[in-house]
Amino acid sequence: MAEYLTKSRARNIFYGGSIFFVVIFVVLTAQSHRYIVKTSTAGMELSEAVIHGKHVWEKSSCINCHSLHGEGAYFAPELGNVMTRWGVQDSPEDAFEILKVWIESQPSGIEGRRQMPRYDFTDEDFRGLAEFLRWADQTDTQGWPPNDAG
Repeated sequence: MAEYLTKSRARNIFYGGSIFFVVIFVVLTAQSHRYIVKTSTAGMELSEAVIHGKHVWEKSSCINCHSLHGEGAYFAPELGNVMTRWGVQDSPEDAFEILKVWIESQPSGIEGRRQMPRYDFTDEDFRGLAEFLRWADQTDTQGWPPNDAG
């Protein structure tokens, strides 16, 4: 005998299915939250200097030429691991000094070469930008982007 889907059966299937998927959603959300909290990608504290450096990065539109962890333009070098490449990822003072000298030496004036604009940063801006780049360098990107340069 053929059974038909009555209104009450359709309503029960709808409510039962809805409750089932809401429970699945809540369980997966809780599991994801526990995973994210346990496996933080931050390798360094988010200090005031790092925050200031992020503001300098944004205000100066560095991402218009550089990429950071694969995001941004590819006109100039990737800066996600620049502190490791320079060998100063563990030294805030060395990172500040090298970054300051590098930026103050721009533009190089060499004809036909890509030129970085000249910025009039304060020492606080240089320190903040160096700390932001150190923070980005120590962030666990779980292998992204693939970068053989350092």
